Amino acid sequence: MNNTAPFQLPLGVSLRDDARFENYLTGANGLARAMLQQAAEGEGELLLYLWGTPGVGCTHLLQATCHASEPARRTAVYLPLQELLHLGPGILDGMEHLDLVCIDNVQLVTGNKQWEEGLFHFFNRIRAQNNRLVVAASSAPRQLGIKLPDLASRLSWGMVFQLHALPDEDKERALQLRAQARGFQLSSEVVRYLIHHASRDMGDLFGLLDRLDQASLSAKRKITIPFIKQEMGW
Repeated sequence: MNNTAPFQLPLGVSLRDDARFENYLTGANGLARAMLQQAAEGEGELLLYLWGTPGVGCTHLLQATCHASEPARRTAVYLPLQELLHLGPGILDGMEHLDLVCIDNVQLVTGNKQWEEGLFHFFNRIRAQNNRLVVAASSAPRQLGIKLPDLASRLSWGMVFQLHALPDEDKERALQLRAQARGFQLSSEVVRYLIHHASRDMGDLFGLLDRLDQASLSAKRKITIPFIKQEMGW
């Protein structure tokens, strides 16, 4: 499709504005990121499958791929199953005509006959249209426990990438990039303090940073170690 208007779901699903390739620290995930950039531009594999533990960046990369499709004048949609599962697989009807569909948290359909069959048929339809599908889950395709054998096999047809967590030094840089995207600076000392006193999970760290940003705006104070101790009770 060559449509300059981004596809909009009437479901309240939106992309984080800061979930972009530019502020994703690649670490050991360079090939996955490169293949996703190709997918956003309508190149490369028709199916990409990402998996990893919470906080490694699957959701960020799926949303970044959708963002990157816009300047390439390609239609894209992000579908987080944790928000849409209750609506049933009928929400996929017609989406095979989009250039790119990104489905997050596929592990949630495991054992759900209706959804497994719906995804299987959608897979066939989008492939017939020669459009691209990116899916993300918590484990590799063969370890998901999908009951429908044909769906399990199709999820392995494309390129499968395990995303790896960042080492601490890269987590520091990722937090600083996130802060910059929100319009403020974090010193190295503050970042190291956060990493060593909070969860090492990047999703948790980003959530904590967002909370501290809101608190600092309300208090009209910079985010410093004393401010963090006061706010978090550490």
